[in-house]
Amino acid sequence: MGKIIAIANQKGGVGKTTTSINLATSLAVLDKKVLLIDADPQANASSGLGVDPQQVKSSIYECLVGQSSIKESVVETCVEGLGLVASHIDLVGAELELMNLKNRERVLSHVLSEARGDYDYILIDCSPSLGLITVNALTAADSVIIPVQAEYFALEGISKLLIKIIKSKLNPQLEIEGFLLTMYDSRLRLANQIYEELKGHFGNLVFNTVIQRNIRLSEAPSHGLPALLYDCESRGSVNHMELAKELIMKNR
Repeated sequence: MGKIIAIANQKGGVGKTTTSINLATSLAVLDKKVLLIDADPQANASSGLGVDPQQVKSSIYECLVGQSSIKESVVETCVEGLGLVASHIDLVGAELELMNLKNRERVLSHVLSEARGDYDYILIDCSPSLGLITVNALTAADSVIIPVQAEYFALEGISKLLIKIIKSKLNPQLEIEGFLLTMYDSRLRLANQIYEELKGHFGNLVFNTVIQRNIRLSEAPSHGLPALLYDCESRGSVNHMELAKELIMKNR
């Protein structure tokens, strides 16, 4: 059975989508069968893998509203072993359509159940909000990776994301896979202080791997490529490969 991991933080601009694309790619390069679910209406994970959301016949929206199955919606990416269920701007409307359903928080969990056995990892790139789609992702997930930008304001929202409501009422098994420090600049004393503060507060829940600031990592999505295919020797590529190896070791 594949492990479902949501990548979420209600604060925008912390590197969720960059993490989703590049961790999924790195896991696939390490011979894992991976499915990436783009659950953000902005569809940046889709375009960052070279998939045009406008050209996709069936997106995660169609899956959530019962018009398509997850298996019918998987598209191949530029990375062997990595499938994608793309997003679409229509996903904004899915929240309203799901609102009247009885088990509206569990729709994605039901949708993913048929594909779970086909993959080692299913990653869900969440939008920067705690709306119904993100609640669905966290209810479907076994664990959550929380990317945290190396600045103090980023620490303020962390405790809110632990979402006691979801753990207590919807998904008691939800675990924190780890806090991931992103946009890290080792030359800045502040970045080092934040890493130490995270480690001191959350201990082993903080990944040893940090994602350093890297121009190539920022450039890659505009070419529709993950960093590993854009520049495999860049710091961003190396960091995400280290993260994938750490994740695999944690789950042995």
